[in-house]
Amino acid sequence: MADHSFSDGVPSDSVEAAKNASNTEKLTDQVMQNPRVLAALQERLDSVPHTPSSYIETLPKAVKRRINALKQLQVRCAHIEAKFYEEVHDLERKYAALYQPLFDKRREFITGDVEPTDAESEWHSENEEEEKLAGDMKNKVVITEKEAATAEEPNPKGIPEFWFTIFRNVDMLSELVQEYDEPILKHLQDIKVKFSDPGQPMSFVLEFHFEPNDYFTNSVLTKTYKMKSEPDKADPFSFEGPEIVDCDGCTIDWKKGKNVTVKTIKKKQKHKGRGTVRTITKQVPNESFFNFFNPLKASGDGESLDEDSEFTLASDFEIGHFFRERIVPRAVLYFTGEAIEDDDNFEEGEEGEEEELEGDEEGEDEDDAEINPKVGNFGARNPASRRNASSSRKRRRVPGRPTVGTPGLWAGPRSLPQHNPVDRAYSI
Repeated sequence: MADHSFSDGVPSDSVEAAKNASNTEKLTDQVMQNPRVLAALQERLDSVPHTPSSYIETLPKAVKRRINALKQLQVRCAHIEAKFYEEVHDLERKYAALYQPLFDKRREFITGDVEPTDAESEWHSENEEEEKLAGDMKNKVVITEKEAATAEEPNPKGIPEFWFTIFRNVDMLSELVQEYDEPILKHLQDIKVKFSDPGQPMSFVLEFHFEPNDYFTNSVLTKTYKMKSEPDKADPFSFEGPEIVDCDGCTIDWKKGKNVTVKTIKKKQKHKGRGTVRTITKQVPNESFFNFFNPLKASGDGESLDEDSEFTLASDFEIGHFFRERIVPRAVLYFTGEAIEDDDNFEEGEEGEEEELEGDEEGEDEDDAEINPKVGNFGARNPASRRNASSSRKRRRVPGRPTVGTPGLWAGPRSLPQHNPVDRAYSI
């Protein structure tokens, strides 16, 4: 049997524990009064980087409770913002119907079905030099007509290769086009954007209209982009507007031997037993712009896509958005190159700001390194992987605030200027 000794009715082990606690407290007081210990502790605290989360952890429970209430309000704001963008989509649909007659007339001028009147073709440039040159050319034409009435200038129908020229002018699109795609794209007569009907899930359709050709029987090729405008339940604070979440293409009815999305290869096979050799042919995928109409499907079963698939899908979303927001509304300016100059100026401004910010960060890191040599070189940038680039943009935000674009489909990175649809100026 265990022997428990008592002192004045108190167990001896309790007395011993109290003595140890008292000694520990005295030792702690002595240590905390040591200047060297305090200096070392302060240095350790100073070396710990300050983060918002670390600051929040130090706040009293009552303050944290109020912060949680603010987050509840923020979620409600996100849902109101989602409704705002739904109404923006309705406005886009409404005004798309008003723009369409102008776009239809644009197509007639491009195809040559209708010849513009003198009043319709009159254009006053803001550039005085261009106006003077235009006047000189007009006078020269009059003189030339009088001197050589029989010499006629070639007068092709409409505007030849209008859309194909846009594809060549825009780097993001030209990088998708292979040499064997070019003869097909020369038959492209129009590109249209159609919005989903009222009451239907948010989406838009790109329609590529072709004249009869030797390559496929379709007169229209379509690409549908599905969107959503609601905060993610798992991460409501990430909501920034409608996102493209998936897309569907269409079946191209290729004529015999004209399918540029596949190629036929020959392969020799040797029989292991008899040693005979035979040649077999099989079709394999081929790089082509027309793969645009056979897109990857976004994973709907919760499984994540591989790195390359995420990159391609994110790029596809970006191109669809670019057609909708820029190419179709401002086609003539991409044909002449004026819109491309505007885009380049926009990108140069963004790059300049980014370089300036990076320079500031590097300077701060160098100062930190001098103060504390043990701190790593945080100024050195690690190359961003394609996984990070694609996963962060996989679901592309559509209208709204300016953002940096994703890399082009099967192409290198390229920034795209985004514009609020409410402020967007349409051109023909």
